[in-house]
Amino acid sequence: MKKIGLVLLLVIISSNSFSQGVFGGKVTGNFQMDLQVSKEDTVIGAEKVSEKALMNAFTNILYTNGDFSAGMRFEAYLNPILGFDKEYKGAGFAYRFASYKKDYLEITAGNYYEQFGSGLVFRSYEERNLGLDNAMDGLKIVARPIEGLTVKGIIGKQRYYWEDVWASDDFGLIRGLDAEFSLNSLIKSIENSPFRVNFGGSFVSVYEKAEDKFIIDPISGDSYKMNTPENIGSGAARVQMSYNAFNINAEYAKKGQDPNAVNGYIFREGQAALVSAGYAAKGLGINLSAKRIDNMSSKSRRNQVGNMLNVNYLPALTRQHAYSLFAMYPYATQVNGEVGIQADIIYKIKKSTMLGGKYGTDVKLNYSRTMSIDKEAVGFNVAGNSEGTDGYNSSFFKVGDELYFEELNLEVSKKLSSDYKLSMMYSYQTFNPIAIGHPGEDFIYANIFAADLTQKLSKRNSLRYELQLLLTEQDYGEWAAGDWIQGTVEFNLGGKFFAAASDQWNYGNVHGEKVHYYNFSLGYTHGTSRVQVSYGKQREGIMCIGGVCRMVPASNGLFATITSSF
Repeated sequence: MKKIGLVLLLVIISSNSFSQGVFGGKVTGNFQMDLQVSKEDTVIGAEKVSEKALMNAFTNILYTNGDFSAGMRFEAYLNPILGFDKEYKGAGFAYRFASYKKDYLEITAGNYYEQFGSGLVFRSYEERNLGLDNAMDGLKIVARPIEGLTVKGIIGKQRYYWEDVWASDDFGLIRGLDAEFSLNSLIKSIENSPFRVNFGGSFVSVYEKAEDKFIIDPISGDSYKMNTPENIGSGAARVQMSYNAFNINAEYAKKGQDPNAVNGYIFREGQAALVSAGYAAKGLGINLSAKRIDNMSSKSRRNQVGNMLNVNYLPALTRQHAYSLFAMYPYATQVNGEVGIQADIIYKIKKSTMLGGKYGTDVKLNYSRTMSIDKEAVGFNVAGNSEGTDGYNSSFFKVGDELYFEELNLEVSKKLSSDYKLSMMYSYQTFNPIAIGHPGEDFIYANIFAADLTQKLSKRNSLRYELQLLLTEQDYGEWAAGDWIQGTVEFNLGGKFFAAASDQWNYGNVHGEKVHYYNFSLGYTHGTSRVQVSYGKQREGIMCIGGVCRMVPASNGLFATITSSF
């Protein structure tokens, strides 16, 4: 497959033009390379990099010609930058596909990404910043036989680094079917009604050959074989409704018996529910969300842990922060059980009022809270643990006693004049370290502040000043101890060049040295290409996107990124 992909890439490159004229079709693509040079720094815990320089790079090539399209992605991890799994080490064609669309039918062979509904039973996607890629390799068919009805069928296996997943029975086979229809499109009498309704349903089956797993009686020494199911089925139903400014979305999913490494090999069935309701009008937006997750980890290999081979996606109901100190204590979804709520309110104070001033004022309020689910153990096996049992009972509407995460955010943005714009943000966070795998450690209670001022120097030039402050009386390890402060200055010239300098200082560290994590950056953009170079220190921490997290180790050195598209 690598040889075939290389031949196709050489054919494309040898064409007269990247953007047009290949057998009457069109070629587009993009490229990115991340280069890291890090030196040992015992003060911040940055380890020695034997290779001196590390690199992640990829190139996407897409060819389209009428109803036909084909593409490939070449990736190189030589060697993976810090924080990425070393299993990625190597280079090759990690993604290739061919697709044909005609009339109501679309067929894709090879690699593809797809999602059923909210993703509670199936989501195949890539999140490059997390080093996560569970692309499917197989066949996908999408049919739209009548207006308002979409049916999807999938079959295949998931990517696992550079492994040939088809050469081993260790990787499960995923099969799925999803259907969604618009009631307004199917019933002509309500086609133009302001009340819109969509229904959907999904079913996914994961087949993995059963393995011999035994439970040993510690007294008698007798062994008992666990009857592991080979086909794990999951189903979901969803509805989307809207009426003028109001909307509501709900999805419920249920998973069959699935003893695996994540849930401790229990046989309890899983379930999940996700509901959101919103209102949007001029100057006001409100969104309320709630979810419940109970034993919903689904992987295509039962002994797998970590982020790879996830069949489904269970989002976290928390705000995704852009400011680094606000993201100091990120939350990871608890797939074995959690109950969460979130509320977002966006309000624009009108111009020419006392609080709105000349330009108006934008106010954003966010609150989220995630708790454990109530669990009642149902017994133990002969070895004294829950393996091979149902694990526990749990009432759907009963919330547990343990708080995982709570946050209140307030953000106010205001244009002060034609040349100045100010944003101020406050967050109060309660963080339980168990959420990222540190049970038994003290809760963190943090007050976090930020002020962000943009000064317009001319029509195309600007300066941005940023100040962040984190205050806490608790400590979580030496890398996030005590109070922090961060300052940033950024200069933008004509939308093409920028320079920035920042310093993050843990001045409240009571365990060790109070370290300045300085960073200097330069960037240049020309057309669709961009080069950025940074030099400085990076503290150890956790990066989370949508409730999925990875460790980011400390580093001290240079980081460069080159991106381009054609």
